[in-house]
Order: sequence, then C-alpha cells, then structure tokens
Amino acid sequence: MITEVEAYDGERDRACHARFGRTSRSEVLYRAGGVLYVYLCYGVHEMLNLVVGPADRPAAVLIRSVEGITGPGRITRTLGIDRSLNQRPAIRVSDLHVENRGVRVPARLVRRTPRIGVDYAGTIWAGKPWRFTFDPRALPPRAPALQPR
Repeated sequence: MITEVEAYDGERDRACHARFGRTSRSEVLYRAGGVLYVYLCYGVHEMLNLVVGPADRPAAVLIRSVEGITGPGRITRTLGIDRSLNQRPAIRVSDLHVENRGVRVPARLVRRTPRIGVDYAGTIWAGKPWRFTFDPRALPPRAPALQPR
C-alpha cells in the first residue's frame, strides 16, 4: 500500500522537472496520466513517479513510501525498479501497476506537509504542503475477504 507521496504540478512548479519545459527528461510528464516516470536522482537513487495529469499538462506523484518500505530510493532498490520502466503504462499487464484494493483512508489520518529535498525551488515552492502521508496501522481492521468453496 502506498503510504506517502509528493505532488509535482506543471511548469510553474519550481520543484517539478517540467519547470524547464519539454526536454528529453521531462517529455514523459506531458503524456496522459497513467504512465511511470522513473529517473535517477543524485546519480544513485532511482525515483518512481506516476504521471497524473491530462496530456500536455505535466504533473506527477513521487512515491516516497509504501507499507514496510520508507524512502523513494529504498522502494526502487527493494522492488527492483529501474529506468527500464520509464514511460511504461502503469496497468495490470505491465511490469508494474497500481491497484485499487478498495481501502478508504479517512482524511483525518492524512498528514499534509511541505515536500522534502526541494529547497532549490525557493521558499514558496519548497513550502507547498504537497507531501501526503499516513500510517496504515491507524486504519481500522478489515474483514477478511470471502473465499470461494
């Protein structure tokens, strides 16, 4: 389960890779939502993002934590995610997809904080409360799924 994300919103967002417009690196951000954007950060860590905007409106969500794995570099290393998945559709028949398990997270459990590691974007953009996180242990227990006999 995804437990922490950060939003990046278009060319005006000084922390978004689309801030320089269309480049070979950012071109994937201009595609319709539902594709993966995987890039190398600091020459060390692969970073997994999901493109979420409509075509020609660059927006993405960085996956920062999943249940049991904290940190975007740890996620990709642990799950074997690399740039070979860049620009791939995030659908079930792909090598990596997002799945809706029907879990509803109450808004009261979601914390909004400033994004992490984007001080270069300036005070306004680095301070945007576009990091969303929650502790899955705070969710009420789910009833087990019925198994066919």
